Amino acid sequence: MGAGRIEEAPHDRDGTAGTDFPPGDGPSSGISVSLTAGTLQAIRERVGKRGVSAYLEKAAQRQIERDNLDELIADFDKTNGAADPEAVAAKRAKLTGGASGAGATA
Repeated sequence: MGAGRIEEAPHDRDGTAGTDFPPGDGPSSGISVSLTAGTLQAIRERVGKRGVSAYLEKAAQRQIERDNLDELIADFDKTNGAADPEAVAAKRAKLTGGASGAGATA
């Protein structure tokens, strides 16, 4: 995986082994995370040294939400077929107030 590496504690420190929690719930657990220097620097510039864990927690929650949404869309497409690109562009234009043409730029 290269730049990012996550290591979990080898044993159950908080007594929650086998307990399922939804993202963002349950006790906090310490892990070791490896990030590239540039990524860590950018995070610290945004949130300071003491805000890194909370920032990474929120980023992980957003990624889980996106992954779940991608799975939901893939299941929908498998059942119903892919959405019509022109209909998607028209809906996007209606929602954003932009042009519905595929080649439109901001």
